[in-house]
Amino acid sequence: MPKVLITSDSTTDLSPELLARYGVQLLRLGINLNGKEYTDGIDITPELIYQNYRENKTLPQTAAPNLDVCHRFFRQYVDQGYSIVHFTISSDMSSTYQNSVIAAQEFDDVHVVDSRNLSTGGGLLVIRAAELAEKGMSAAEIAEECRNLTPYVDASFVIDSLEFLWKGGRCSGVAMLGANLMNFKPCIIVKDGKMTVGKKYRGKFEPVLLKYISERIGDASDIVPDHIFITHAGCDQAVVDACVEKLKTLGNFKEIHVTHAGCTVSSHCGRNTLGVLFLRTHEI
Repeated sequence: MPKVLITSDSTTDLSPELLARYGVQLLRLGINLNGKEYTDGIDITPELIYQNYRENKTLPQTAAPNLDVCHRFFRQYVDQGYSIVHFTISSDMSSTYQNSVIAAQEFDDVHVVDSRNLSTGGGLLVIRAAELAEKGMSAAEIAEECRNLTPYVDASFVIDSLEFLWKGGRCSGVAMLGANLMNFKPCIIVKDGKMTVGKKYRGKFEPVLLKYISERIGDASDIVPDHIFITHAGCDQAVVDACVEKLKTLGNFKEIHVTHAGCTVSSHCGRNTLGVLFLRTHEI
C-alpha cells in the first residue's frame, strides 16, 4: 500500500509544531498587497497586513493556487511514492477546492476534501486525517471519512471590530456604524460552508470572549475532547491566556491548541478576532 501524505492549503492555520508533528505539507495561497505578490506565511504575515492597513488603509486580496501550482504541488509527492489526501478551505469561499480537484484528476491516488470550513475548522479535519493515516487507513478511506465528518465541525469567531469586513465589502457602513455605537462584538459562525452572523455580544472584548466560550462549550457533553482550538488574530497574550484558562474549567479536554490565524482570516476579520473550534459528537 502506498504511503499516505496529508496536505492542505495554507488556510487551516495549524501551528508549525502541529504541521511537523503530523507531517502535513502546505499548498500556500497567494496574497496581493499594494500590487505586490506574496506567498501566505512565507514572505507576508498578519502583522504586515495590520501594519499596512494602519498606514495605507488598504487590504490584501487572496489568490487561490492556479492549476499549474496545484499540479506541481501534487506531482512532487506522487513522484516520491505517496498517495495524498488534500484539504481545502470551503468551496463556497474560494476556488482553491475547484483548482485542486482538477489538478488531482491527473493522478491516480490524490483525493481532495472540501473542508466546508476555514481556519482550524479545517485543521481539525487535517489532524483527524493524519491520525487515521497512522492507523493504516488508505487515502481513499481517509478522504471519505473526513468528508462525512465535515458537518460535525463547530467553528466560530468573535470579532472586536467590523472595520476590516466593512473595508473588504462584506458588511455595510451602516452596519459598522451601528455596531460601533452599540459596542457590538458579532459572532461569526461557519455553517454549511458559509460564514453567517450568530449572536451579537455587547461589551468589552475580553469579558465578551469568556462569555462566548462558555456558551459555545456548554456542558461539553457533546464535544469530542481530543483536540480543541483557540485560534486568534492579533489578540493580546493576556486575553488569549484568560480564554485558555476559561476553557480548562469547562471540560476535560485532552489537548487545547492555541494557534494564530493566518493571512486569509486576518485579511477578512482584522486584529482582535478569536474563536473556539472543535468537533461535536453530532451534526450541527
